Amino acid sequence: MKVKIISSGSKANCTLVSCGEVNILIDAGPTAAFITSELEKENISKNDIDVIIITHTHSDHIKGLKSFIKNTNIKVCITEDILREIMKIVPASQIKLIDDKFKINDVNIEMLMMSHDVPCHGMVIEYHNKELVYITDTGYVNKKYLPKITDKDLYIMESNYNEKMLMEGSYPYQTKQRILSDSGHMSNRYAGALLAKCIGPRTKYVYLAHISENNNTKELVLEEVKEELKDVDFNFDNLVLTYQNQACEMVEI
Repeated sequence: MKVKIISSGSKANCTLVSCGEVNILIDAGPTAAFITSELEKENISKNDIDVIIITHTHSDHIKGLKSFIKNTNIKVCITEDILREIMKIVPASQIKLIDDKFKINDVNIEMLMMSHDVPCHGMVIEYHNKELVYITDTGYVNKKYLPKITDKDLYIMESNYNEKMLMEGSYPYQTKQRILSDSGHMSNRYAGALLAKCIGPRTKYVYLAHISENNNTKELVLEEVKEELKDVDFNFDNLVLTYQNQACEMVEI
């Protein structure tokens, strides 16, 4: 399994997961040109993409979708709760409704219900005994999922904001309350505490994702997450920050 985070942030989100001959995109928030350019760096054309799994319908996750799939046979995988919104931008022939568990060839995917202000899913992707956990855009993660997300090879985990920066920042009070709520986003400290429960001997990489431009800094993300992970046996060299205008290097697990 190879993973490349093409973009992650408040304006654009997209991740490539390559499992043998199967190429999966999680979301398509950046422009089609940006996604295509980053794929080509890995010798992958957009026609090599088999499916795009959409986590939810906020614009930073679907803005580039319509243009990217134009004149292709790419299937857009969605749960039924976002069908109405996706039908506005994706031809019916390219929509594939998925259950909580589904397969693409020999790739197993389990969708996890997140807690956001629109229907939203994280996921666990498994291929040849390698597993990736993708969790963003949620105020919290239900404890019932802990057994499903513990001791995996790679985590892409939201670490959206620092509480003090958020509360002292310029956002309207109502927006601050939404972000802080159970249907908002995860703070650095919450992300770190969750990772402390999940990271195990198998874990090779942790990517901190969906980092706020206005309510966070690179230094605070690393400082606060590392503090929560201080008693965890993990190589901090493999704790990686993500960006919305700069792709990460592809890694293999």
